[in-house]
Amino acid sequence: MKSRLRVIFWLMSLCMLGINGFQAYWLYTTYQLTTTQFARTAHEALLTVLQRQQLAELQTLLQPTVPGQTYSHVALPIQNLDEAGRAQLRQLLQTGSRQPVDSRAARRQEDSVAQAFLQFLLRNTGTSPTLNLARLATAYQAELKLRGAEATFLFDTVATATDQRLPSVPLQAGYSVQTPPVALPALPKVAVRAAFRPPLPYALRRMGGLLAGSFGLLCLTTTCFGLMLSTILRQKKLSEIREDFINNMTHELKTPLATVTAAVEALQHFGALENPQKTQTYLAISQQELLRLSGLVDHVLHMAVAERQPLQLHPETVQPAELVAELVQQHQLTTMKAVHFAVEVAPAAILCDRLHLRNVISNLIDNAIKYSRDQVTITIQGQPESVGWRLTVTDDGIGIPKGYLPAVFDRFFRVPTGNLHPVKGFGLGLYYVRQVIERHGGRLQVQSELGSGSAFSLWLPSH
Repeated sequence: MKSRLRVIFWLMSLCMLGINGFQAYWLYTTYQLTTTQFARTAHEALLTVLQRQQLAELQTLLQPTVPGQTYSHVALPIQNLDEAGRAQLRQLLQTGSRQPVDSRAARRQEDSVAQAFLQFLLRNTGTSPTLNLARLATAYQAELKLRGAEATFLFDTVATATDQRLPSVPLQAGYSVQTPPVALPALPKVAVRAAFRPPLPYALRRMGGLLAGSFGLLCLTTTCFGLMLSTILRQKKLSEIREDFINNMTHELKTPLATVTAAVEALQHFGALENPQKTQTYLAISQQELLRLSGLVDHVLHMAVAERQPLQLHPETVQPAELVAELVQQHQLTTMKAVHFAVEVAPAAILCDRLHLRNVISNLIDNAIKYSRDQVTITIQGQPESVGWRLTVTDDGIGIPKGYLPAVFDRFFRVPTGNLHPVKGFGLGLYYVRQVIERHGGRLQVQSELGSGSAFSLWLPSH
């Protein structure tokens, strides 16, 4: 059983690790794709902003110098161009007239023609090209917000040829996501790129549903694993309890049967019938053991019936201090161990079933004596509380392992001891105690450590 349980545990653990590992890899891959998508969006936004800036500069250069003048009479002195300038202008117009089939290629050609035309105008109008990064950053931030990719960024100017008009700006640490450099139309030998920190907010917005689903699946599988493991351990414990109960019941039932069998054989084969005194002794022993056997069977049947029907109570005013004093005197007379009682029960009156409360206290004292060494000190403390009355029975006996504390009040439960049964019983005493206390509307608590004794505490309402 233990080896099979260990195999099941490791297989379930490997299954959990596999599921969690697959989820982690899938989420990491999705995050990488989302980061790539963010970089692509940032690059497209930068291209769009630069194209708008390019168109704005073209419109500025083509504006008429005289109010009311049309665009056909612009200030550009084309008629004063030299032969090289005229040839370049004709080449630009011929290039712009070609129409590629691919839309992306057409867009790239239009951009290149527009950039070349802008550069041509700048050279022939004597305009000095400038770069306003602050204005470009403002426009870029607005475009990113429009595309749902708003984030903090840095601009970096890089040279695209040997003529370095602007120095490259070193990026700060942490800005690991970068767009490809985009050439400026007014400054053909300078390109601009944007750098971002890892886009966690963007990724969370894009992956919110995936993360929620993965987290839910992880919680569900972990919960199922925990419940399954708890169920297996509980079934294992119940199996041990069942085996221990069967062993105890076998010993308890065999003892009176063996005694009665021996007495009957003595009467039959050893001439005990000829001796009236021996006959009476053997008959008395048989009767006593049969009564004990009948009591054990009735006890088990009573617990079975009590499971289906509520316990009947007959409340009356009871003085707990008097009950404790009677029970202490009774156990001192009947026990075979050296027992020292320390009783501190304050006078009080409570409303309860006298018979059942007496049996409860007797069971607690009896357990303290049975589950102890040759000598035991039992402390009984009782005092009224604001809305009830509390009694605590403490011993310095063998104690209970912490793993079995939640089950000590279960029916037929006894702490497993293997094939050794130093203390006889069916595990019904504390189950009866719990039934009585709960039927009164009270509460039970137990504290114990193996080798350090136990403390059972019961609380009953005052009325």
